Amino acid sequence: MGFSSVLLLTILLAIGLVFFLRAASKDRTTVVDICSPLPPLEVLKGLTIWLEERGWKSDGGDADRQLLRFQGNVASSGALAVLLSLFGGLGSACLALVIRQLYPFLEWWPLCLVFLGGPAAGFIYRRRAARIEGLEVRLISSAETQPSRLRIRAHRDELIAMELELANSLQLASDGSLLSSPI
Repeated sequence: MGFSSVLLLTILLAIGLVFFLRAASKDRTTVVDICSPLPPLEVLKGLTIWLEERGWKSDGGDADRQLLRFQGNVASSGALAVLLSLFGGLGSACLALVIRQLYPFLEWWPLCLVFLGGPAAGFIYRRRAARIEGLEVRLISSAETQPSRLRIRAHRDELIAMELELANSLQLASDGSLLSSPI
């Protein structure tokens, strides 16, 4: 009876690892409205320069919809891949020991799962997390009016960096929900 409870806990550990892998590579695209007292063309030029300095490439746009598009490569975290590989290896070792106890005739062969589970977790994370992301900047107000009102659709972390770094130079202001969110 004791081994079945350990097996259950080991299976729950594996389920937790799967959900952690999914959360680590989840798309966190958000839309935020920002405004600036500066003219729209000055704000758009400043945003474009800042984005290109950060490695984003212009991907065209739509003049009728007053929309600019950018693309950038998102790299996966090497440290997180190593951590997930360690967790995967540890979880695989736990499962292998439980299988070894339940089926002693297998001898120590179940420990080969360590060489499968560890690298697999890191590989899955790296594959899912490394991707091309898009960023869209849409001018809501007309090109001649002030204040400038923009709607930006991008990864949440990129929007936070934009708000923190460009708030003074371009006088950007939003509702502040990005910086106050607990997530």
